[in-house]
Parts: sequence; C-alpha cells; structure tokens
Amino acid sequence: MHIDEPGQHSSQQRGHVLLIAGDAAVRRRAVQVAPSANLAALGLVPASVLLNSHAPSDTTYLDGARDPNTVLMRLRAAAATPGPLLVYLSGRLTFDRRGRDLHLALAGSTASTVRYTALPWEWLVTELRPRPTGLTTVVLDLVADKAAWPVLTELGGLPVPAAAETYGVVVPPAFTGGENTVSSYTRHWIDQLRRNPTRPSGVQLHAFAVGAAALPPGTMTLPATRALSAPAEHQQRGQVEEPVRSAHPVPAAAVVPARAQAPVPAVPGQDPRPHIHALATSGRHHEAATLAQAWEQHVLQIHGYTSPEATEWAEIRADLARMAGNYRSATQLWIGAGRSRLARQSPDAPEVLAAAAGALYCWTQLKDEAAAREAGLELLRLLDALPSLEPRLLRLTRQRMEVLNGTPSQC
Repeated sequence: MHIDEPGQHSSQQRGHVLLIAGDAAVRRRAVQVAPSANLAALGLVPASVLLNSHAPSDTTYLDGARDPNTVLMRLRAAAATPGPLLVYLSGRLTFDRRGRDLHLALAGSTASTVRYTALPWEWLVTELRPRPTGLTTVVLDLVADKAAWPVLTELGGLPVPAAAETYGVVVPPAFTGGENTVSSYTRHWIDQLRRNPTRPSGVQLHAFAVGAAALPPGTMTLPATRALSAPAEHQQRGQVEEPVRSAHPVPAAAVVPARAQAPVPAVPGQDPRPHIHALATSGRHHEAATLAQAWEQHVLQIHGYTSPEATEWAEIRADLARMAGNYRSATQLWIGAGRSRLARQSPDAPEVLAAAAGALYCWTQLKDEAAAREAGLELLRLLDALPSLEPRLLRLTRQRMEVLNGTPSQC
C-alpha cells in the first residue's frame, strides 16, 4: 500500500482497518498469545500509519466475538472498501476434523464446536480475493493448536489471499508461552512504526519484527521463508534502493535494505540473532546460515570489513557452521575472527581466547586430513600469538599436525 498524493482524498478512496481478536491460545495455564492485548496495542497506532495512507479511514475492532457470521459480515464490509485495507488477525488457529478446514478460533470455541463457533479460514481468503492488487495488507499473529499444526506442516504454510500482501507468524503448539501481554511479533511491528520517521514498507516491518521477536523454534513465517525474494513492488519508493540478494532464496527475516533511510538493523529492538539461533536449533541450518550471511553483508556495508560488528557476525556464522556439522567452515571462520580480534584487542582478551578455543575445537572435529592440515597451519599461527594460552593445547595441536604431515592423504 502506498501513501496517497495530496488532493486525492475523495470518498472513493476511503480506507479501512479491521482488527480481529480470536480466542487466546493457552498452554499449561500460560498464555501463548493474548489477542485482546495485541488489539489494544494496535489501537494506539493511528490508522493513517497502519494503512500507510492519508486517505480518510474507518477502524473496526472485533474482540470477543463468538459468532463467525458476525465476523464474516465485518470482513465483507471491510473488503468492500474502495481504498487501502489492513486486516489484522491474532489468536488460535485450529482445525475442524469433520469439515477438514482450518479455522480461527473465536471466544468459546472448543474442539467439538469448531465448525459452529470458529471462523473458517477459507472465508478470509474468499472475501479478500476479489480486491485489487496493491490495496490490501493482512497481518497475522497466530498460534496453531495441536489439531491445526500437522495440517499446516503438510500444506507447507497457511493459505493466504493472492491479491493481498500477507505478513505474519504462526507459532507451533509446543512452546509454553508467557504472560498475558502483547506478543513479541506484534510488539516489534508496532515499535518499528513508532521508531521510524518514514514508515517502513510492509516487508521491512515484517523482516525487522521477525528478526527481533525471538520466535519459538519451528515458527512459520509468512511469506514462507523460501518464497520471499523481496520483489520491487514490495519496497516503498525512495526508501529502499536495493535489497540484499543471495544465490539462494532469501528467508523472510533476511530481506534487509542495503541502503535505507530507516535505522540499520543492528540497533536495539531489531536484533535478528534470536531468530537465527531458533532456526539453527530447529535444524533449519541452511536458512539460518543464509540469514546470517545476509545480515553480515549488511553490517559490512554499514560498518566496514574490519569493524567489531563484522567480527561478531563472523563468529555467529562460525557457530552456525559448528551447529550444522560443517567443521571446516567453522574452523576457518573462527580463525578469521580470532585474527580480527587480535588486531584490535590484547592477546589475553577473553574474546580473543574464546575465538581461538572455538577454532581449536572445530579443527579437532575435522576428519578430512587434507582440510585439517590446511587449517592447522593457520590455527598454529593464531595460537602462537597467544602467550596466555594453556601450553598443553598448543602442544597437542603441534602433535596432531606432526601426525597429519606424516600420514599420506587419502583424499
């Protein structure tokens, strides 16, 4: 959606904000998502900011609705608006086993009454489908229950209206939840709207929110992580000149502007590391590595190759490589990080010693003799420059190098 030009605010362009709070998701008496709290927080944001438009607009709140037909009527009325439309939904996603349909649970929905008391997800898709492209944004902050999650996994995502820009998260049912407060994704989305004097585009808001939200492992992001490639039509003119690009499809949270008027991602509230770590711990190593590499490139452009920030991202990538079992890459990255730190810090600095320890551990895990010999030479140079290093470690490293050099390579 785009901001209208002055003088174009006719009644034909009137916009609408529709905020829908479904049933709260609770696990072990802990609230996983509190839709009412999310709506209250969004209600403090001006509609013009939510819509990214100065056109006159209306706002509808649906909190505590129990009748899906009531929600349908509000949704149908909102879809009929001729101007920009934002639809926000938060709550528990469930599944009707008899009708084989996904539903947004409403207040009072139970497993046995889903088909009568919950909003069929297909209704949302159907009502928004006829809208013109470029005028509709859907934002989702959902938790899937045990009935819905296997269906989403089988589908590979959540069906969304083709004509709408859809952003959001669907959290799996296994995490224990927190307090009855605004959920992390929605909170960071709102923070970005307040933080930036120039409103970020929807894809930027989503990227920043996902990167900072510390989402539970396995969380589905919309657009799907392998489908989002930062198309030009999603970028707000004058704000982003080009996205970070990769040889592989870029994960949702990796769509970061290379040069933008908005604050750089490495500021408080935009830390992508928790999300990257969650991807890695859930076994999505390629996505975690791609995302980390995208952020590292952004940091290099902002701070330079010899900056402390660049070294920190090299260390993050090294640890991700270790978690993925890629010890060759991990060793090289840790050695490079150690050299970089040694150029700025004393040889006995904890960070320098930690980088050396990381390199040494990953090197000991290398089974490829040729790779171990090659990395071992660089590792010894690093270790030799650390007087406070435990002598035993240096001695054992030299002994292994002697064995490697005396053993014919079988590669």
